[in-house]
Amino acid sequence: MKKTETAATDADMALPLAGVRVVDLTSAVVGPYCTQVLADYGADVIKVEEKSGDVIRWISGKSRTPGMSGKFMHMNRNKRSVSLDLKQPAGRDALLKLVDSADVFLHNMRSAAVARLGLDADSLLARRANLLYCGIVGFGSDGRYAGRPAYDSILQGGTALASLLAGADGEPRYVPYVVIDRTAGLMVAHALLAALFARQRDGRGRVIEVPMFESYAGLLLGEHLYGHSFDPPTDRLGDRRLLDANARPVRTRDGHVCITTNTDAQVHKLFVALGRADLAQDARFSTSLARIEHISEFFAIRAELLARRDTDEVVELLLRHDIPCMPCHTLESLLADPHLGDVGLVQPGRHPTQGAIRHIRPTVRMTGYEPSVRLPAPHIGEHTRAVLAELGYGPEQIAGLYDSGAAYTAADAPQGQEPMTTPETRK
Repeated sequence: MKKTETAATDADMALPLAGVRVVDLTSAVVGPYCTQVLADYGADVIKVEEKSGDVIRWISGKSRTPGMSGKFMHMNRNKRSVSLDLKQPAGRDALLKLVDSADVFLHNMRSAAVARLGLDADSLLARRANLLYCGIVGFGSDGRYAGRPAYDSILQGGTALASLLAGADGEPRYVPYVVIDRTAGLMVAHALLAALFARQRDGRGRVIEVPMFESYAGLLLGEHLYGHSFDPPTDRLGDRRLLDANARPVRTRDGHVCITTNTDAQVHKLFVALGRADLAQDARFSTSLARIEHISEFFAIRAELLARRDTDEVVELLLRHDIPCMPCHTLESLLADPHLGDVGLVQPGRHPTQGAIRHIRPTVRMTGYEPSVRLPAPHIGEHTRAVLAELGYGPEQIAGLYDSGAAYTAADAPQGQEPMTTPETRK
């Protein structure tokens, strides 16, 4: 069963994934970010939460009411929330009825927890043969790390990303952004879109596993395997253009600027713009291969020439010569960026319970697709009653689920308070 006729508007049905139902048992970032993408494209994403809710509700800054942090709201728009106790037979049965109506089932639990709940791929595909069953795991199931817990920071270290970011003191550092979770979320989304397309042709269900460690390690090695791509190696590991200590925003008189000149033509124009056209004839810098061998010297000269100018002057000068550059923003200046203002990336809005908010609009443009926030981010179990009714539960049955604690809606709790606990079964 897909959305009911009363729940789906004409605008909804014009969306690319209209009619696709996703049962989403994920929490934190990687899964919710993936299903945000699917929801923005029009999928009916049913977010299934425990009574304690998605951990991101609680660990991502202050909110106006409990469990509605900014980060949670940005990743869970256009979704409906159902809260069920899956350890109770009645709660699990409700979930299975929801699966019977679904196109996609997605989780980021460990395999042992999934098996205990009877939500493994074999069990669910036996009920619904054309289901697309997707598990997001920290480590691939056929490797020795299978079953280990994993978070973004763990994988930043495990994939060598933190070591590549070591500062002048040699100490590894994390990227202050959950880059592996976000990247893996996009990988899961494109895997599910491919599976939906394939199922459209053959009608078959599929089991999909997306391991975060291997996925990001593959991306990073694609960048830095470098000379070890050959056997025997032709060069060292690591792209020295990216790993040099001066491969960073360049200091100006009043800030920093970001510049990339990959082609010979761009480098030659940079030298002209900075009043050193003679350097274009310097054997160290005249070709891309030569610059790789002398990249530290190139960066040092560039830094010296730019340090004498203000940021706005540098950006104006380089853009006049068609050289890719931007000021190095802070979070505060990013929000004030005029281009982002032009395109309306961050927009004012109102949430039914949170009042005035800023939301980040979907950025993809597609003919016939008008991205929008159709549903505000939900409270825990906000749509439990409505979805149970869609599944055929009568008022007495729904009341029984609530009375037993198998179903939950935060609005029914005293003062709307939810326990600030972390679900133990999550990855």
